[in-house]
Amino acid sequence: MKKSTLIIALITICSSLYGQDKSTEYAATITAQDLKKHLTYIASDSLEGRDTGSEGQKKAAIYISNHFAKLGLQAIVPTKDGGKSYFQYFNLYKKGWKDAYIKIGNKKKEFFKDYYPNGLTSIPDEQSIAVVFAGYGIETDTYNDYKKIDVKDKAVVFFEGEPKDEAGNYLITKSGEKSEWVEKSGVMKKMNIALNHGAKMFFIISESDASQFTSLAAERKVVLSRFNQLNFNPSTSAEKATSNPTFFVSKEMAADMLGLKLSKLQKLESAIAKKGESSTGNTKESSISIKVERGEVPVETQNVLGFLEGTDKKDEVVLITAHYDHVGIQNGQIYNGADDDGSGTCTVMELAEAFAKAKAEGNGPRRSILFMTVTGEEKGLLGSQYYTDKNPIIPLEKTVCDLNIDMIGRIDKAHAPKQDYVYLIGSDKLSSELHQISEDVNKKYINYQLDYTFNDPKDPNRFYYRSDHYNFAKHKIPVIFYFTGVHEDYHRPGDDVEKILFPKYQQIARLVFQTAWELANREERIKVDSNKP
Repeated sequence: MKKSTLIIALITICSSLYGQDKSTEYAATITAQDLKKHLTYIASDSLEGRDTGSEGQKKAAIYISNHFAKLGLQAIVPTKDGGKSYFQYFNLYKKGWKDAYIKIGNKKKEFFKDYYPNGLTSIPDEQSIAVVFAGYGIETDTYNDYKKIDVKDKAVVFFEGEPKDEAGNYLITKSGEKSEWVEKSGVMKKMNIALNHGAKMFFIISESDASQFTSLAAERKVVLSRFNQLNFNPSTSAEKATSNPTFFVSKEMAADMLGLKLSKLQKLESAIAKKGESSTGNTKESSISIKVERGEVPVETQNVLGFLEGTDKKDEVVLITAHYDHVGIQNGQIYNGADDDGSGTCTVMELAEAFAKAKAEGNGPRRSILFMTVTGEEKGLLGSQYYTDKNPIIPLEKTVCDLNIDMIGRIDKAHAPKQDYVYLIGSDKLSSELHQISEDVNKKYINYQLDYTFNDPKDPNRFYYRSDHYNFAKHKIPVIFYFTGVHEDYHRPGDDVEKILFPKYQQIARLVFQTAWELANREERIKVDSNKP
């Protein structure tokens, strides 16, 4: 061997060993303590479950972008004013209420505060309608709220539940037992009677006090919003008017609708208990104007991108992703999503910090790295789909691979109580080199069990298609999906920081780092040489 050749070989070997030592040094900066610090905020109640397009999701985006800025990562998303941003904004669309109000004289009542609909009610054009007080809306042989009133083509306002006498017994059963006029079935019965009398609209006076009604209205808003699926493109179909629309109203609003003071409405209720008979026919008709327009409502959301430029191979880009959205508030409970996918989000943040530190100390990666937390995963992988299909900031042909991290902080029943494992999905499907690199890195640095159960195309869970890496894989970009399995708190309110296994979580984060380090610094870009299902 020539002396010059030997020297070059020795330099190459030394450089390689030096790089390996340095990778271990920077991997060690990814700690359980730092992961917990970030996750404690990302999965806190103050972010209200980070539902796509929500204020909580946007707070998380600001937190992530501030971290990227602090690290000195580049903002690379073009803005309208010619600048650059960490945020890749886009609109999704859902069916919702665009313009909804009730006007009583010169007062305008607030939707989902003073009143809320019973279902996906639609009144696309403003209409005026007469309003009649109908007591409890009950009609029997012994008690009749319709005896003295005419409700044809009008809106009826009636109390929820059924009347009691002064002794506290129910008037209908004349005992302490409730009758058929209560709960949902009772409401339906009352509505059917009102319809038989020609009524066109129904307003049910809630039994809840003012504070309880405000909370109930907010909960109903969340529940009804679940029926509105997010999409990229607005629907062109018009929303038809609802037949016989029904609303629940607060006592205060009911009094305003009837042109009464709240105390007068309460006296009417008390009079029923005192006399044991209906108090209808003792109030004047009033009128309201109402509009409840439904249509396509834009929901602005954003991916968060931070770019670390490489050196001699900077035009090739390694991508590291996780989704930072979750499922929000359901049934009045906050779903914090600490594992899903707070764990992946905070890993991206920690990896960004480790690589930024390496670059600041003169040991930056040869290839560039794009750190991206995406939105809309829980709605159908929409954030990553927007990036790959509509607006890839880095050309897809320059993207080397995607390392996607989704739920790596817990263990599943198949492995419990063992912690030193991670599921890998997709590593061999497009690149045999990527798969081998992943195996070698794990063996050298972490030595966890790499479980490929869910990589089997016959596996019924089909996890390969259920996280954001898939939107890159469908464009023939090699991927690895890091995952530790489903647990009892998956998409439940118990997915909290206190249940995260931080020592395990730290090791998987370091595994992703070491894999990214190798991919970003090796001489040759990994080849796409597989096409496995």
